[in-house]
Amino acid sequence: MRVGLLGAVEVRDGDRAVVLGGPKPRALIAVLALHAGHAVSLDRLVDALWEDSPAADVRGALYTYVSGLRRLLGDVVVRDGGGYRLDLPPEAVDVELFTRTVAEARGAGDPAETAEKLRSALDLWRGRPLDGVTGSWADAERARLEELRLVAVEERLAAELTLGWGDRLVGELTALTGQHPLRERLQAHRITALHQAGRRTEALAHYRAVRAGLVDELGVEPGPELRAAHERVLQADDADAAAGGPAVAVPAQLPTDIADFTGRGDDVLALAAMLSGQPGTAVRVAAVSGPPGAGKSTLVRHVAHQVRAEFPGGQLYAHLAGTRPAAADPADVLGGFLRALGVPEAAVPAGLDDRIARYRSELAGRRVLVVLDDAAGEQQVRPLLPGGRGCAVLVTSRQRMGALEGAHQRELGVLSEEEAVRLLDAVVGGGRARREPMVAAEIARLCGRLPLAVRIAGARLAARPQWPLAQLARRLRSERTVLSELRVGDLEVRGSLALSYAGLSGLARTALRRLGYLELSSFASWLLAPLLGCSPAVAEDVVEHLVDSRLADASGERYALHDLTRAFGRERAEAEETREELESAVTRAAGEYLALMEHAAIRMPGAAEVIAAESVSTLDDALVADLLAEPERWFEAEQAGLVAVVERAAALDLSALASRLAAALSSSSFALTNQFSLWWRTHQAALSAAERTGDRAAEARLLGGLGWLRYEQDRLDESADYYGRALACWVTAGDLPQQARTRLELSRVHRERGDLADAIALLDETIPVLRVMDDPVLLARAHHTAALTHTERGDLPAAWSAGDQARRSYEQRGDDHGVALVLRSLSLVRRAEGDWDAAIGLCERALVVLNRIGDRLMIAYTTQALAKARLRRGDASTGPALRDGLAVCNEMQDSFGQALITRTLGELELAKGHPAAAKSHLEHALQWWDALNLPLWRARTLRDLSVAHMAAGDPAGADAAWAEASAIFARHGSREAAEPRPSAVPSQNPLTGSPETRAAR
Repeated sequence: MRVGLLGAVEVRDGDRAVVLGGPKPRALIAVLALHAGHAVSLDRLVDALWEDSPAADVRGALYTYVSGLRRLLGDVVVRDGGGYRLDLPPEAVDVELFTRTVAEARGAGDPAETAEKLRSALDLWRGRPLDGVTGSWADAERARLEELRLVAVEERLAAELTLGWGDRLVGELTALTGQHPLRERLQAHRITALHQAGRRTEALAHYRAVRAGLVDELGVEPGPELRAAHERVLQADDADAAAGGPAVAVPAQLPTDIADFTGRGDDVLALAAMLSGQPGTAVRVAAVSGPPGAGKSTLVRHVAHQVRAEFPGGQLYAHLAGTRPAAADPADVLGGFLRALGVPEAAVPAGLDDRIARYRSELAGRRVLVVLDDAAGEQQVRPLLPGGRGCAVLVTSRQRMGALEGAHQRELGVLSEEEAVRLLDAVVGGGRARREPMVAAEIARLCGRLPLAVRIAGARLAARPQWPLAQLARRLRSERTVLSELRVGDLEVRGSLALSYAGLSGLARTALRRLGYLELSSFASWLLAPLLGCSPAVAEDVVEHLVDSRLADASGERYALHDLTRAFGRERAEAEETREELESAVTRAAGEYLALMEHAAIRMPGAAEVIAAESVSTLDDALVADLLAEPERWFEAEQAGLVAVVERAAALDLSALASRLAAALSSSSFALTNQFSLWWRTHQAALSAAERTGDRAAEARLLGGLGWLRYEQDRLDESADYYGRALACWVTAGDLPQQARTRLELSRVHRERGDLADAIALLDETIPVLRVMDDPVLLARAHHTAALTHTERGDLPAAWSAGDQARRSYEQRGDDHGVALVLRSLSLVRRAEGDWDAAIGLCERALVVLNRIGDRLMIAYTTQALAKARLRRGDASTGPALRDGLAVCNEMQDSFGQALITRTLGELELAKGHPAAAKSHLEHALQWWDALNLPLWRARTLRDLSVAHMAAGDPAGADAAWAEASAIFARHGSREAAEPRPSAVPSQNPLTGSPETRAAR
């Protein structure tokens, strides 16, 4: 997803333009995008959208616009503290990309690179920034962005003027100075451009006109930059008079040097000595030739930088594209050289012969280095040779240019063994090759000591830090046929994907096609087994063949295709294979992913409650056990691949398979790690397929998954809506078990929203059905939900009974994770009864299990429950543990947990006798509850806030907070409606009174 602000405000999701609506939604996305990755406070958003004409219910209106934006954009708009955050990388916003590119330009080493990067930055502008957004905030931001653009334009012009391109800039500068007559830097640039174009009189006249305007209109003299431009014209006139000629441009066109250049010591010395010597009677020419991969361009670039100081007249560079189908035309190259040397565009001759003559005339008497890279042959090079003896030329070509008169020929072969080992060590890093010199020398020899091959071997070792060098040496010895293709002749085809593809085995070509078709960013070798219908051993050989052919990269035990290779693979798949063949391959791959996912999930805490291993893997048991030894790591490594397969299956309208994959993902990896954006993305893709194919069961399954997603995100109204739509689908289908499951999930939503009567009604309807279904897992969850709901209503005996049933059921199944969650819930019952010691004991038992399992989020929740129980007993030392739990909730984007623990920190400060600090935490928690639309939790926090107000000596504030809280309690029929108002007594902890005055959570 990309956001564009440098023109009309727009959002693009891939190739699709998102329809944003009117000025307010555009302003909202603009404010969030300008701070992408960072939270923007509600106040700041309100100021930006309504500063000119605030709405009556401004925050309510803001929430409406945010909800609308979330419906359009999905989970990239997230709640963060007291505001909202656009969860996109900053570079996804064109303003940030513009800013970064400008910064890179300012750090570039030469003016040509600076100008190129600034042009790239300015190309991001599509028109008037923030177009479609109104108001004073937009006007101010628009002015700021316009100023940044103008500064970038000025800096680009400065770089291009340094290159001597003034003749081609006069028109642009005339228009710019007309639009911005008071920007002195633009006026100075126009004077310089006129002078470089040979229009000295106009340059001086323009300075006089600008100065007169400044003096007459503003009463000020020109600034230093404008005066300096004028002085340069005058000084150049004086120099011209003394020297008898005009000032000349000094080009600096060399590409950057290679940071890790290694070896070729004799070649560097010989070329540098030849180029740096005293000029003879003719131009000095060095022709460097050799096969692809021998490092010709790298060597010449390195030498040119070493000797550039010997050529004060400048350095010219051209890539002649000799190995491409259309090599550079010498006439075009000469035209570029002449312009770089300061020849005005209008003065550049039209014909080749005339350009040669003008070029040699411009270089006469000057010391200029000319670098001609990738020449097709002598005929292409001869017109580009200077005539002056002070100049020098470096040429590279695959072919030895023996017919190039007077050229110093330098033929590059393979590296010496010492140089090859040093290059290998430099690429591998960490001194690994130096520590094993004999094995490193063998690897260098097996690579033919060709620089590119050595670099490939070094990169493979760098990507596999666990490999000893001997392991790679063994692999190279066993793959001599493949490595022979890395020698000089076969290296000639590496620059072409089509030629490389043609050189693969049939199975490897099929692998490349299908990997590209899946659009995987990374994969493991086992995936090729179902994709190709082969054994895992054959699959590993195939993927290593792709790696050795440089069509795949390896990192540890995983592999990746470059973007271009992936696109090429997809094109070949669609061109060479039938839809049926591709559907069959995707079905096999998706089926294997589903089987592995289910087997991984049953090894993970929490996932086993909602997913079962129903699919059968085609891989052998030993490989499956090895792959899934650490299921969390497997999910993390395969996450991108799983998402890609869901999306590809959905695109092929394999709705049943896509929905099962998406549901399994949400039930395992995504739910346990709060990968909400990927959860939404996969479900939306699969849901679209289900709707297209009319697959009502898949549609219902996915709507239920989206309901669960919104529940996990604490967006309960949306959750209820999705569950309601899923329930309607299951009712239409007549599927009673799925209806019961969905009603159970909907009851949890009602409980969280404070609709306790509705929650109990759904549970009373669902639990008897679950008993008939004889589903102990769902029945245990239903009893657990009932326990929590009864606790909320204040029916503590019923809560304990239901919770105890859930605990026994989980214990019978050996589900320690389920037992731990119920123990925490039972601790809430004991705490509400005033049995602090029992509540503490239950929490501590739960934490033992959760710590062993590693469920960080529920550890945070249980730590909060334990802290509350200890606080009731008078222990106020739980602050550090609470803050650790809050950090986990922040990391995992768990809004409810953030609000809950923030409230508990407020209660802690109140117990310690710090009402001001307590109010700060409690008011922050109120903002969370409001954002989550949880009125019952707002009421509980208001009740605590009333105690804080009273402790701070503000009885009016206390009365107002309590009045609002008690009204909400009564409206929802919660336990607190029957409890007396708490009071703050200076000699007593205000939160450790009678049991009736405490909340359950």
